[in-house]
Amino acid sequence: MTEWSGDGETSPARFTFRLRVSSTAAAALLAEWGRIRWVWNQCVAESRAAHKTGKTSGPARLDRLLTGWRGQHEWLRGGASVPQQQAVRDFAKARAKALKDIKGRVPVRQRTGMPRFKKKDLAPPTMNYTRRGFRLKDGRLHLAGGISLSVVWSRPLPSDPSSVRVYRDAHGHWYASFVVQARKAADAGISATKRELINMARKHGRDLRLVHPAHTTMDCGRCGARAKHALPLSERTYTCTVCGAVSPRDKNSAHVMLVRAGLNPAGADRVGLDRPQGDRAA
Repeated sequence: MTEWSGDGETSPARFTFRLRVSSTAAAALLAEWGRIRWVWNQCVAESRAAHKTGKTSGPARLDRLLTGWRGQHEWLRGGASVPQQQAVRDFAKARAKALKDIKGRVPVRQRTGMPRFKKKDLAPPTMNYTRRGFRLKDGRLHLAGGISLSVVWSRPLPSDPSSVRVYRDAHGHWYASFVVQARKAADAGISATKRELINMARKHGRDLRLVHPAHTTMDCGRCGARAKHALPLSERTYTCTVCGAVSPRDKNSAHVMLVRAGLNPAGADRVGLDRPQGDRAA
């Protein structure tokens, strides 16, 4: 599964893969989740206590508290610090979003609720690791704390991941969701469409010709001359200043692409670019 977010600029994307988890690794993951869940619940308790006394409980204070908790509890120090720190940050983000909704007078049903306690038998195991908390080597995912997992690579990652979320779904299956940067969301959509077209052409034995899209709205479909300036979107008619050809903008672009693909524009729709309107069949 691939999920893209953003407004068209370079934005993070999630690539999710199935994990093959041994019994030993599963036990280690659940033990790690137990520590993370404890840290989260401590953050909830501290936040509620601070609210009652009129104090603030921001991320900096919670980070200091986590350092103290790890110093007091050996079993907590037995786990990796990265996912525990990330649990504190995730709690802070969730709380900030809830306070923002309250301040913005968002309707109650649409508000993000304040973070709640995670119950052992109800909350699904979820662990977040930043770049310093994991590494990829020989096709395997190695997490801080000595946990090694086998990834079912259904496709390659487009770039080095900046973080990973390891979680278990309701069916007991484990997954790794990597966050990567490198492309615009629009480019990703075009790339996915191109890939599917290539696959379908191969599957059905079709002739697929890829055409470079640059300057298709500036080149003349009849003589190939290129306009000095790009046409504004409001200009729907293409007029060649060299040969004088006049045609609808989109049709001219279609003819340019046919020529680039090595096809005959006149044979594609049985009508030449410069054929008079009255000679066309009804």
